[in-house]
Amino acid sequence: MPEPSSLCPIAAPVDRPPAPPAPDTLAYSLTLPSAPRSPAIVRAATRTVLTAHGLDDVMDAAVQVVGELVACSYRLAPGTEVYVSLRYRDDALRVVLYDAHPRHTHPRPAAACDARRRASLRVLACVVKACAGEWGFGDAREPGGGTRMWAVLPRSGARGYATGKS
Repeated sequence: MPEPSSLCPIAAPVDRPPAPPAPDTLAYSLTLPSAPRSPAIVRAATRTVLTAHGLDDVMDAAVQVVGELVACSYRLAPGTEVYVSLRYRDDALRVVLYDAHPRHTHPRPAAACDARRRASLRVLACVVKACAGEWGFGDAREPGGGTRMWAVLPRSGARGYATGKS
């Protein structure tokens, strides 16, 4: 009896090797604790992923953005978990982070919390603006609630950020 090529008996055999990583195949996510060491971990993971996919030219802006998002999450929801997603689509790196900090329903605490989050993200806002991108935050709209933060870094703008020509 021939050796199965997969653990799944109905899996189709693969006749060709997987394609090497390329910008358009970048799609990664990770969950990590909302802790003081997490910004360094997510920055290192981002460097590795971007290098593997040939996106070194967006490295400086992307590493700054992911670090700022995770640090903000730690300030607002320490001791919980953070979900980070990196995707490259339409010539832009898209970073999304979900944290466990609940969105407030009463207007006063909501406004105060939003101001605190915005202040925590002022460096991110400068980086994204220099890259001609966009960013924001709002309800996570997930069953567990929380907050969704995101940034879009167009490759051309991030390239300019790295060279100081943005």
